[in-house]
Amino acid sequence: MSTTADDDVREAHRGMFSTRRVFILAAIGSAVGLGNIWRFPYVAYENGGGAFILPYLVALFTAGIPFLFLEYALGHKYRGSAPLSFARLSRGTEGLGWWQVGVCFMIAVYYAAVLAWALSYTVFSFTKAWGDDPNAFLFGDYLKVAESPGISLDFVPGVIIPLLIVWGALIVLMALGVQRGVGRTSVIFIPVLVVAFLALVIQGLTLPGAAAGLDALFAPNWGALADPAVWAAAYGQIFFSLSIGFGIMITYASYVKRRTDMTGSAMVVGLSNSGFEILAGIGVFAALGFMAQASGVAVSEVATSGLGLAFVAFPAIVNEAPAGAVLGVLFFFSLVLAGFTSLISVLEVVVSAVRDKFEMSRIGATLWVTIPCAILSLLGFSTTSGLFVLDILDHFINRFGILLVAVVSMVVLAWVVRALPGLQSHLNTDGSVPVRWWWIALVSVISPIALGFVLVREFIAVVQEPYGGGDYPQWMLLAFGWGAALAVLVAGFLLARIPWRPDTPVHGHGREDSE
Repeated sequence: MSTTADDDVREAHRGMFSTRRVFILAAIGSAVGLGNIWRFPYVAYENGGGAFILPYLVALFTAGIPFLFLEYALGHKYRGSAPLSFARLSRGTEGLGWWQVGVCFMIAVYYAAVLAWALSYTVFSFTKAWGDDPNAFLFGDYLKVAESPGISLDFVPGVIIPLLIVWGALIVLMALGVQRGVGRTSVIFIPVLVVAFLALVIQGLTLPGAAAGLDALFAPNWGALADPAVWAAAYGQIFFSLSIGFGIMITYASYVKRRTDMTGSAMVVGLSNSGFEILAGIGVFAALGFMAQASGVAVSEVATSGLGLAFVAFPAIVNEAPAGAVLGVLFFFSLVLAGFTSLISVLEVVVSAVRDKFEMSRIGATLWVTIPCAILSLLGFSTTSGLFVLDILDHFINRFGILLVAVVSMVVLAWVVRALPGLQSHLNTDGSVPVRWWWIALVSVISPIALGFVLVREFIAVVQEPYGGGDYPQWMLLAFGWGAALAVLVAGFLLARIPWRPDTPVHGHGREDSE
């Protein structure tokens, strides 16, 4: 691709990763998040144990990495945030990029709350502050959850303080820029995360009963491979764990130098993410095996995921384990590191889009994005009703925000604007992994069908039985569930109608004729 002095100046102004290694670590930092640690082990356990590794790997190589190729190509070729990259590809697709920005904004608002809880629990681990009943401590003493779902303005000081710390750190790091903030954070945090989690795994493997936990996780149920739900779970897990579908990888790829091996980078990121997930499974189920033995029950009775695993089961394990405080600090510190690098990547999508669209400095765009996010986060999730709102918002934004925009994007890029041959050519210019006809087939047919199947299953499940099994009032599901998912879609296409700032080249930038 030919470059001009104007392009070089503009890209230096936007910010760049200094090296390919920094980009890869930032992408791994985005992909490795809370879901790797608290979601994958249970999904694997529930869907065939060791046998689940087969559909998981099939999903990785037929949907995860091919979609990663797609987003890397889009961002790297068109040199912009998600909306700008889509707009440079075809003006009519810009709304897809803003849809992704809206999804990221929503995620940032509630993800910070979970990060604040993990920060609190890192401190609590030193003294085992949760006492003998971690469940009562989490929902009663710490979160002070209201007795029934609704909206409350009763604030919880114990949540406000760590949430303010999280947002303060985020604002500073985001304001520092692409290399000094986003890149340097990943370069430091990811190696520390790997070391901390390896220490956690090693300690977990020394616990009595660890072998029973690993046997429960890895014992293969080959019959599960005949169940379409297991394959749907594999595609869903790969998709959610790789940070694809909501503009992060498009944005990060736009910060990479032009002559860079993007396909090799995608393979490293995809395989590193999956390697960490399997490592997380070993650590988590070794600890659950110890808990089962200590309680005199089967592993199936203590196996759980999500908030229950992190903030109830693990504190209970810490209470019983030798040197439990060390185990707790390692686990919750790992959650903080993994969550922080992921949240930075989510915010970078929004900040980058605002900078590209409007005439703003890095600091100005950071403040315009993070301060409203922080205010909404504090108002929504530091109250006694915060857990209810978070649960609904997370479920609907993940299923009917991220998943839906990804399927729509693939279909539009493959069948409406016919962008895949040009993106394939761009990937092959410097890529170490040749991209052939199989990639176009996977992205245009196999991946949309597989992820579409997951999406339809989720939609049918929610329609047949309201999310939460009737525990949530209908108005909350409409406002924070369906309403939020619809709001990011509508806002995306409204934002696409705002003109670009005059000095932003949109048309003709990065097209095939300039290569």
